[in-house]
Amino acid sequence: MAAEAEPPARSSLTARIGRALEEHLGSERVARVTYGAIIGEALIVVLQAHPPSAVVVVGTLLSTAAAVSLAELYSEVIGHQTRTRSHVGRHHVRHLAGEVAAVGFGIAFPCVFFIAAAVGIIDLDAAFHAAKWSGLALIGFYGFCAARLAGDRLGSAILQAVAVMAIGAIVIGFKAVVH
Repeated sequence: MAAEAEPPARSSLTARIGRALEEHLGSERVARVTYGAIIGEALIVVLQAHPPSAVVVVGTLLSTAAAVSLAELYSEVIGHQTRTRSHVGRHHVRHLAGEVAAVGFGIAFPCVFFIAAAVGIIDLDAAFHAAKWSGLALIGFYGFCAARLAGDRLGSAILQAVAVMAIGAIVIGFKAVVH
């Protein structure tokens, strides 16, 4: 009997991406990126009502990302000091900085679309649409992954992803109706 052929091994890059994604999904940063993405989504929806230039949107997203990240870092340090009644060590601050950087990433991610608009690759309206829908997709992706990793079946995980995306879509739709 001939030996069965083994399936081809995943490429090294694919394996590294898979490991990185698995590691990311097992970290606290998922919650932080999701939180940041929700803030970014809300900011995009508000800015679209009276759209400034693409450069102004990039500046607004980046400054919001920095402000929220610094506020998160400060609140974490203060919380640690009040809980433990001790100063925060440098190693802990470095760890916290990595965690809050994930919030900033979630907020700032839509900048890529507005940078593309600023250099003329896409128009400003397309940048707003891409930013909104990519934010919803990210939130839905994390909802799906969370459900699957918690043991939900495929259908339930899809339902959770659709539910969280629907909430975001309702916010977008409500803002569109109001303006």
